[in-house]
Amino acid sequence: MRKSPFLRLFLGAAAFCILLPAALLVLWSAAARWSWPNLLPESWSGRTVEELLFGAQNIWPLLGSSVALGGAAAVLSTLIGLLTARAVVLYDFPGRGLVRFAGLLPLLIPGTVFAIGIHLVLLRAGLADSLAGVLLVHVMTALPYSISILTDVTAALGGGLEEQAAVLGAGPARGFFAVSLPELTPGILSSMSMAFILSYSQYFTTLIVGGGRVKTLALVLVPYIQGGDRSLASVYALAFTGSALVVFALFETLIRRWQKRGDRP
Repeated sequence: MRKSPFLRLFLGAAAFCILLPAALLVLWSAAARWSWPNLLPESWSGRTVEELLFGAQNIWPLLGSSVALGGAAAVLSTLIGLLTARAVVLYDFPGRGLVRFAGLLPLLIPGTVFAIGIHLVLLRAGLADSLAGVLLVHVMTALPYSISILTDVTAALGGGLEEQAAVLGAGPARGFFAVSLPELTPGILSSMSMAFILSYSQYFTTLIVGGGRVKTLALVLVPYIQGGDRSLASVYALAFTGSALVVFALFETLIRRWQKRGDRP
């Protein structure tokens, strides 16, 4: 099937809008001097890259802590989302609709209002300006997406397979892990991927709840952009974007391999 000229034009424009900023980041990260209106830098230098990777601005501990925080938020939000999805899809109980609405509530509240409100609550609980408080907020931010993804997956699967396993003598735990979990795994990985990206890219909520004490890659990146150090900001942006894409690609690879595994006779 041939693509229409309009579709090709749209795809080309989309690719240009994505690749141009990435190319500019690469140029700025290696530029020692770049004056307007020159199309290319006047001189080149690898100082910022060396300083960031091996010097005083060592990015590796910050990158590791950001990935660990995003991974923890992904696991917790997916676990809570899976339990919530199974409850609202497979069981009939009073307030089922209210439970689902409560899970989606953080998505309906403006980000500024949510961050300030939850910060006041965490101040009273003694969790403000702490890693535990930031992790809790990241989980709450990602939870609506996890619930939405896993509710659709659970509804598509239904409870029929577990009921058949129970008839054959399998207990609830064995029926879930042996029958339902393999079918739910692609949805679980999709939920974890979405939750990780959301946590990894959080800036405002991390700043408010963490009080500047909890450092993440997104939190450190913004001041360099505002400070005018374009070379250092570009290297930080490349590290941030590249690491996020690597994790996203990892999840996508796992999903495709699991689906191919399920398609085998």
